[in-house]
Amino acid sequence: MAAILFIFLLMLSFPSMNAGSPPSPGYWPSTKFRPMSFHYAFKSLWGFSHQSVDQNALTIWLDRTSGSGFKSDRPFRSGYFGASIKVHPGYTAGLSNSEVHPGFHDEVDIEFLGTTFGKPYTLQTNVYIRGSGDGEIIGREMKFHLWFDPTQDFHHYAIFWSPKEIIFLVDDVPIRRYQRKSDATFPLRPMWLYGSIWDASSWATEDGKYKADYNYQPFVAKFADFKAGGCSAYSSPRCRPVSASPHRSGRLTMQQYKAMKWVQRYHLVYDYCKDPKRNHALTPECWN
Repeated sequence: MAAILFIFLLMLSFPSMNAGSPPSPGYWPSTKFRPMSFHYAFKSLWGFSHQSVDQNALTIWLDRTSGSGFKSDRPFRSGYFGASIKVHPGYTAGLSNSEVHPGFHDEVDIEFLGTTFGKPYTLQTNVYIRGSGDGEIIGREMKFHLWFDPTQDFHHYAIFWSPKEIIFLVDDVPIRRYQRKSDATFPLRPMWLYGSIWDASSWATEDGKYKADYNYQPFVAKFADFKAGGCSAYSSPRCRPVSASPHRSGRLTMQQYKAMKWVQRYHLVYDYCKDPKRNHALTPECWN
């Protein structure tokens, strides 16, 4: 099955050819936030019969009848949002764990794009600004093949979103930094936190080449160690954004920056800014 997508969404592997782990980032932002129970911070959104909660862990699955999704109990205007996730092994083509929300919305994604036997999962990060409903959907995708097999154990995936930048992290290692270069190319409105699994056969695996094969159902994603902190949409205007680094400003340390560059050198497999097929008049943040 080639088109399953597991997504951890803010609306907000197999081993790579390059063996080894990234350099230590020297700072672990996930340790600054306490784990939360699912029912404390989230609510089921759809596919209620396709999810189960065991203490603080959540399992959701997709089969021929339905997928499943969940949503935070409040919107945020900045913060740190993470969870430990273990994805389904084997044939998962056509699957995605993102949520589709039509309308004039902003969106920040971490998505697992399903795969076929013998090929690694692709971890896709994406940023949409007023992403659909305006006649022009502009994705800002960067894709990675991880330095570990995400089907073998839980790993922590997180999004740090401040008024200045967005940082994507895997096991506290920054893998991507998206800066606010203009208001037109940065999400500034309050967003909710979503998680889901659904059939994305039309695009998820090698641009839709491989479809979900329900002979391999159910396709299962497991979530644990939910963490979130920051300024909700209802917080005081004096609420200060949390930081993804030891610096109060949130900027990455040199050690974090070096770890991110290592990941991008050895595990980045797609960068929208370097795609000659894209119309970069629509992505001015790429110009510099």
